[in-house]
Amino acid sequence: QVQLVESGGGLVQPGGSLRLSCVASGSILSINGMGWYRQAPGKQREVVARISSGGSTNYADSVKGRFTISRDNAKNTVYLQIDSLKPEDTAVYYCKATGVVAVQGYFEVWGQGTLVTVSS
Repeated sequence: QVQLVESGGGLVQPGGSLRLSCVASGSILSINGMGWYRQAPGKQREVVARISSGGSTNYADSVKGRFTISRDNAKNTVYLQIDSLKPEDTAVYYCKATGVVAVQGYFEVWGQGTLVTVSS
């Protein structure tokens, strides 16, 4: 089984920064895409940023220039650097990964989420 564990959320003032981390563990043979999604209260989950195994990235228009996604393949970890936070960034942030695991083959898993609250 593959598990994703996020960390780094918290309460931050507008204009502040946070760095989210997501570590994948299990009998992983390879990880393909990794990404960050968020779900604000009363809204649907939306994609924030994604990164391929080769490092190609794409971002939601609402976060371009403020969020940076990166990954450390040796550590099976994906990061999300969040700068210039706005109140509308308040949400639960989820990590997602796809790849190949021993025995079962393809996997697609979500983390449990980490809460980011932007408020003065």
